[in-house]
Amino acid sequence: MKIAGFTIIKNAVMNDFPIVEAIRSLLPVVDEMIVLIGDSSDETTALIEAIGDPKIKIHHSVWNKNLRKGGAVLADETNKAFDLISSAHTWAFYIQGDEVVHEKYYPAIRTACEQFASDTAVQGLLFKYKHFYGTYDYVGDSRKWYAHEIRIIRNNKAISAYRDAQGFRIGKAKLPVARIDASIYHYGWVKSPVQMRKKIKESSVYWNDDTQLEKIKSSPADYDFTGFDSLEKFTGTHPGVMLNRIQRQNWIIDLDLSQKKFSFKNKCLYYFEKLTGIRPFDFKNYKIIRK
Repeated sequence: MKIAGFTIIKNAVMNDFPIVEAIRSLLPVVDEMIVLIGDSSDETTALIEAIGDPKIKIHHSVWNKNLRKGGAVLADETNKAFDLISSAHTWAFYIQGDEVVHEKYYPAIRTACEQFASDTAVQGLLFKYKHFYGTYDYVGDSRKWYAHEIRIIRNNKAISAYRDAQGFRIGKAKLPVARIDASIYHYGWVKSPVQMRKKIKESSVYWNDDTQLEKIKSSPADYDFTGFDSLEKFTGTHPGVMLNRIQRQNWIIDLDLSQKKFSFKNKCLYYFEKLTGIRPFDFKNYKIIRK
């Protein structure tokens, strides 16, 4: 049983993506790491090369500027990266440029991959998620943030990235998956107010039409982090590969955790989930067949 990691990235330096940490967090559990670098206008290639691990295989691509709706270009690039994985690998471990795996989950990940290697009914492994917001001290705890998603898929080329590559499907069919007792740490919303706004403006070309783009480009220079609906304090530990980045944080954002901005319906659903651990009516981009 072999595992290949794969990821896509473009303009990692310009947008301050934790892509180095993302890749390094996968290296201990994968046999090979495919990194597909888009046509960047910064030093992204040098950044990845500097990791200096022989498991890393760098490839290059040009992002399709015609794929401007709903982040479809991310799925297109993800599929290209997946296609680069050889048939020698049983599983493919996908990580996005702002996601990191905590080392405490390595045993569970390896165990699950071994356990379901010959169970071909299982086409993916489902991870839990922690979404950090503003700083490394806050995590989203509302229905706005997806609670689970597929990050390990069987090396079956009938599988493809879905929509903006949040998850995977076979055609239109949801992927049959097994739960894994591990979380992905998502840091995409942890940036300084200036850097967050810069990243939104730079990446918006792959999400919006010309009218929307003009509105985004004319928005204030600082991102307003107070627009959240609900957050909670993070009391756990971060992945070891993130510690240097966390120590370099040079901005302060104080957010009022008592603030809850819900409709009546979402308020009821929020507190029901807090009491029971159940999230009713939640969209699931997968079909759980093993628990």
